[in-house]
Amino acid sequence: MFTYPYPRPAVTVDAIVFRMGKTAPEVLLIRRGHPPFEGMWAAPGGFLDMEETPEKAVVRELEEETGINGVALFQVHTYGAVNRDPRHRTISIAYAGMLSDTGAQAKAGDDAAAAEWHPVGQLPPLAFDHDKIVEDAIAFARERGWF
Repeated sequence: MFTYPYPRPAVTVDAIVFRMGKTAPEVLLIRRGHPPFEGMWAAPGGFLDMEETPEKAVVRELEEETGINGVALFQVHTYGAVNRDPRHRTISIAYAGMLSDTGAQAKAGDDAAAAEWHPVGQLPPLAFDHDKIVEDAIAFARERGWF
């Protein structure tokens, strides 16, 4: 059905979700349960299904990996560096949102080994190019007055 004589990139989505912590804004991260970067922290996200829009995919991935839903997500940027994913050519569309429920608990699911809130000023090393994606999402959030 989708066969072409040339290679095509994969498309992923990443959800950068913030909330106000007790002393600083926090971002929701997952610990990867599978290679590549198994055990490292990353933004929740994953691959688009063939019959799915990016907007639906990011909501689905966020809920599957963290149990968080109901947050308005806004497109931040598209990331397409050639070697950003060691598995294959992957383009990612990043979304950001601000969760109003400051007590929301994340629960790891799907391929996430853990899901936790981290202060934006004290982030662990991140998988892929998620350090750049989170940095851009922080700027996006500040421009909108989220924190």
